[in-house]
Amino acid sequence: MIILTPQQVTLDQLEDIYRNLTAVKLSPDCKAAMDYSAQRIADVTNGNDAVYGVNTGFGKLASTRIDQADLERLQRNLILSHCCGVGDTTPIATTRLIMSLKLISLGRGASGVRWQLTQLIEAMLEHNITPTIPLQGSVGASGDLAPLAHMAAVMIGQSTAMVDGKLMSGHDALKSKGLTPIVLGPKEGLALINGTQFSTANALIGLFDTWRAAQTAIVTSALTTDAIMGSTAPLEPQIHQLRGHRGQIEVAASISAFLKDSGIWGSHQHDCDRVQDPYCIRCQPQVLGACFDLLRAAAQTLLVESNAVTDNPLILQDPDIIVSGGNFHAEPVAFAADQIAIAIAEIGSITQRRIALIVDPALNHDLPTFLSPTPGINSGFMMADVTSAALMAENKQIANPCSTDSTPTSANQEDHVSMAAHGAVRLHRMIKNLNHIVGIELLLGAQGVEFRAPLNTSKALQQVIDLLRQTVPTLGDDRYIAPDVENATKIVTSGAIITTHQASINFPNLGA
Repeated sequence: MIILTPQQVTLDQLEDIYRNLTAVKLSPDCKAAMDYSAQRIADVTNGNDAVYGVNTGFGKLASTRIDQADLERLQRNLILSHCCGVGDTTPIATTRLIMSLKLISLGRGASGVRWQLTQLIEAMLEHNITPTIPLQGSVGASGDLAPLAHMAAVMIGQSTAMVDGKLMSGHDALKSKGLTPIVLGPKEGLALINGTQFSTANALIGLFDTWRAAQTAIVTSALTTDAIMGSTAPLEPQIHQLRGHRGQIEVAASISAFLKDSGIWGSHQHDCDRVQDPYCIRCQPQVLGACFDLLRAAAQTLLVESNAVTDNPLILQDPDIIVSGGNFHAEPVAFAADQIAIAIAEIGSITQRRIALIVDPALNHDLPTFLSPTPGINSGFMMADVTSAALMAENKQIANPCSTDSTPTSANQEDHVSMAAHGAVRLHRMIKNLNHIVGIELLLGAQGVEFRAPLNTSKALQQVIDLLRQTVPTLGDDRYIAPDVENATKIVTSGAIITTHQASINFPNLGA
């Protein structure tokens, strides 16, 4: 159980919620501020002042005053009318993270919602009631309106939800766990659908999965370096200290740690005719390290956003006013998602160049062509290289920034939008591609090292090869190879390589 304390929630907690579907509750310390802001909204409904989204219409209809008798209907209609999402359904783990982020935002006590609203979200998480949220429909401007409306619709007994593996109506989903649909009070519907939680959750997941792939790429790059008998001189610590970038220093140290007791490395360190290797070997710390630094920058943005209030209007205590602003605009998230996409594309790019290097006898220091024991009659890993190139190209094509795009919506009231949802959702496709690329390098690096027998690689890298060989045997004659690629990719995706070596290798970490 994670107790969510707004402004103190950490990236580790958010990753735990995503990976382990960990139960959450909002800190009870939030109740006083929430009660205050909810009472302020109640006061407005009994007064004469017009307050956006409380007793007015929305967007271009903000000047339309709503009678007090229609305020509950106003909020219900808002949710139903905004359920316009299309496309594939958001995965359960992602939706749970979205709901948790919404709890954090509402818990800041500036949104004007009642405590019982957050209690319903907590109960839905506790009982595995997961709203079906389509992945498409948000431009990341006045919040992730359509996706969050689909979440909120279940809370009022509408739409559909998954419950213990079964798809049910929102009403039946709540009823199956002894819960009752909530009647939304003034502003509560708006508070639920205003906000960046859909974009932020998807960007966070892209961040977490990319970080794992980047750490694993350190290992596969070390395998390839050893297999091709690459020079380790470029890993000299002083080179990287002279430049000073944290990621570069850490990556060089991590690769060195994997190679330090390699018999292959020891066989050529004093008598090596390799003056310089291609950049994909020589510049691994510089390129991969820069990617780690870029991911850290994105992480800080997303951590701030995860603890932020991003709906509108907001109830302030000092001064004691209700004010309309623009915290729902997801530009920071859009930038962070674009940074992550660039990192994914670059990690895949340099990894693919190492794959191309290791299958080419002109560059790989006398390994057989395409790493086949009998090339010619066998094609070996020829097409695995091509597949990695295809995936690399696809990632580069879709890594172009989404944040530089905009289109007016809502009759030009929302005339500049962030496209954060586009930027964040595409990360999932990109990370799948990257995991396959790194998985292919794992296959080829292990095969290349085994060709160096009787020379042995390091103990750490041999453990990696042994892990691979539990599901993927060494390639001799050609065979149906797709399962080999998938099994190697599963190892990368699972983080098993990182977990095995965390005690002995200082991998870059996401924290400060």
